[in-house]
Amino acid sequence: MEIKKNVNADLEKTKGTSLMLGFVIALAVMFVSLEWTQRDVRDDSDMYRVSDISFTEEMAPITLPEKKTVPPPPAAVKTADIIEIIEDDAPIDEDVIISQEDNSPWIDINTVTVVEPEPEIEDDTEFLVVEDQPEFPGGTAALLEYLRKNIRYPSICRENNIQGRVIVTFVVNKDGNIVNPEVAKGVNPSLDKEALRVISQMPSWKPGKQRGKPVKVRYSVPVNFRLN
Repeated sequence: MEIKKNVNADLEKTKGTSLMLGFVIALAVMFVSLEWTQRDVRDDSDMYRVSDISFTEEMAPITLPEKKTVPPPPAAVKTADIIEIIEDDAPIDEDVIISQEDNSPWIDINTVTVVEPEPEIEDDTEFLVVEDQPEFPGGTAALLEYLRKNIRYPSICRENNIQGRVIVTFVVNKDGNIVNPEVAKGVNPSLDKEALRVISQMPSWKPGKQRGKPVKVRYSVPVNFRLN
């Protein structure tokens, strides 16, 4: 038995319309889902706006240390050299020219004599050579005459023909008195003794001086013993 189809039940005619309707519904669902997702994202971001957040505790102010500024050193004032240009044929006033040369005499330090201060003269210092030597009253001629008149030739030395020169040293004090006579070079004990006696009995001398002050001076006198 052959089955016949109903003309009203033929679905081929409505196939194109159903397909288009399915596309429209799918697009509508997709559009609605996208709109819903963007609204959720916008609403969620609005929840975290800084303007809506309120702080109950006040934050302590942060103070930074004050920076000390050191003023810069004053700039050195530079003075510009003034250069005056003068024509070659301009007259020169010689009275205005000032010499800058050092006209002081040149001194050679190698020829300069340095004078060192002399030490203090002590009272007990004995000098051998001084500025003003001690002197017998009347000078050297008077000293020789004194020795010739006062020497007594020892008889034992005369009998034995003993003669020679005895050198006697002594100190002329600051007051001119003769002290500490000694035989520096002897010939014979008898002659040495006679020479010491004559020197010890000499009158006061003119004292020697150093820098204008009387000082002690050691002096020597030769006493000649000669037979005629």
